[in-house]
Amino acid sequence: MSDTPASPPTAQAAITCAFVLAAGLGKRMRPVTATVPKPLVEVAGKALIDHALDRAAEGGIETAVVNVHYLPDLIEVHLAKRVGLPKIVVSDERETLLETGGGVKKALALVGANPFVVFNSDSFWLEGPTPNLARLIEAWDAARMDILLLVAPTTTSLGYEGSGDFVMDADGRLERRGERRVAPFIYAGVAIVKPELFADTPDGAFSLNLLFDRAIAAGRLSGLRLDGQWLHVGTPDAIRAAEERVRVSAQEG
Repeated sequence: MSDTPASPPTAQAAITCAFVLAAGLGKRMRPVTATVPKPLVEVAGKALIDHALDRAAEGGIETAVVNVHYLPDLIEVHLAKRVGLPKIVVSDERETLLETGGGVKKALALVGANPFVVFNSDSFWLEGPTPNLARLIEAWDAARMDILLLVAPTTTSLGYEGSGDFVMDADGRLERRGERRVAPFIYAGVAIVKPELFADTPDGAFSLNLLFDRAIAAGRLSGLRLDGQWLHVGTPDAIRAAEERVRVSAQEG
């Protein structure tokens, strides 16, 4: 029997960087977004992007890369007023809108070599007892996952009228809804992603769904169920519904 001690497991690098998708046109939010980019639309007294960035700060994120395209000067001025963490770095997409995947790929040099969090700038939810970003980072396992999505129950999500996105097995692996009439989970707009997944992706615009589907094919797309309630803020009417739910939640608390 060897006297050589076993090597300790390799520790995962801390997740300290986020990419915030803030370049979209916000077409479904018109007429509100005719003069205000969607990330700056206020819900419960705070811009949507600040809700996301504040959650990032609470989760230990030190740097947030934010891409801009539509009304970019307004977003940059707004971000410049923030103080404290996370440090903001802007990825400029003024010339060409690159969609979700292309936007992240353009900014990989800013994001770094370690797994990172991707936020939709309108990711908005009411927390449960433990903050969901902290739960997501704690659940991340690079050995068995390429991507980890925060997913919310389809039936309890406010303002969502679709048929859901994913089914999830007992081990947390996700599959697409396929031909099922309603899937139990929807993507809540927050994910942990490995940067090396972008190595053989197209140049220019493409969706992060390409990476999700590749991870599904490899059995390496996982999900974590959101603890709390997801609020889909996609239309002007949804803003009012979300604010009312926040108000009721504050009274209940």
